Amino acid sequence: MRYIEIEQFGGPEALRLAEAPQPVPGAGEVLIQVAAAGLNRADIHQRQGNYPPPVGASEILGLEVAGTVVERGPGADARWAVGTEVCALVPGGGYAEFCVAHSGCCLPIPKGLTMEQAASLPEAAMTVWANLFDPRRLFAGERFLMQGGTSGIGVFAIQAGRSFGAHVAATAGSEEKCGFLRKLGCEEAWNYREEDWAAGARAWAAGGEDGKAQAHRGVDVIVDMVAGDYFAKHVELLGRDGRLIHIATGHGSEVTLDLRKVMGKRLTITGSTLRSRSVEEKTRLRDGVEQHLWPLIEAGQIRPMVDRVFPLAEAGEAHRWMESSRHMGKIVLRVEAERGPGLSAAG
Repeated sequence: MRYIEIEQFGGPEALRLAEAPQPVPGAGEVLIQVAAAGLNRADIHQRQGNYPPPVGASEILGLEVAGTVVERGPGADARWAVGTEVCALVPGGGYAEFCVAHSGCCLPIPKGLTMEQAASLPEAAMTVWANLFDPRRLFAGERFLMQGGTSGIGVFAIQAGRSFGAHVAATAGSEEKCGFLRKLGCEEAWNYREEDWAAGARAWAAGGEDGKAQAHRGVDVIVDMVAGDYFAKHVELLGRDGRLIHIATGHGSEVTLDLRKVMGKRLTITGSTLRSRSVEEKTRLRDGVEQHLWPLIEAGQIRPMVDRVFPLAEAGEAHRWMESSRHMGKIVLRVEAERGPGLSAAG
């Protein structure tokens, strides 16, 4: 099979097409002929040498795929018969023509979606479900702020929050992106490069249902992928019983915390990762996603937001586009259509 190799840790030019034997599905696993693979920020960190895959996982980039089951390993869920179209969360191996996935991490492709749209869903859907709904941290009527609203996780979280009855606002890095977020359903969107987003969020949170300001009220839930200098602002911004959820540390992982503020407001501060979880945990999350989020996708309440699709051979260009932070939604690699002779540079 053809796959994208990291020739050496570094920039996007380090990615190139290479050839390797097809992987073989083990116990409980299926082999997927990949049609499309989603990009994630974790792929960039791994390419740079800063995020090694879990022990036993493929060293090939790619954490989510969509395609067709072509082989089943012993004990794999009979639901995923050969010929079934699926999307799947994988711990690695997605940037390839064939990828192994545990059958407990596979999902049916929602009706009406393309392979590219389906490949954009598993990582974002399971991350959002794990952090906002399992356990339940966001409820109808609450005010939810999404930092990094135009990221793949951001656009999914915004739509899911609205679908469950929350008021949603977000930040982004340009006026164009803020306009996109408002069309997506955000009540407010602030350009963090040019506006005092914290002041804007504070005023938005204070707005009452009857139009009367509630000066004492803060934001109920914040999902953050920035951390660093944003942490103290979030603690100030949250209202009583507020929840701060960390899923990345773009501005750094070390922060200073005054516990008196946490105790006084009865705050919950948490965080999580997805890749390193056990198959059993991921299967439980998969079940929740399929039961509660997949119907919303099929009903059109949550729409896959694919920004751009690149052919597999242009994985380096796809990484450059992600690093530019100009995308709005997910970036996807098209794999199945790549059927030419020879190998070409990906960087």
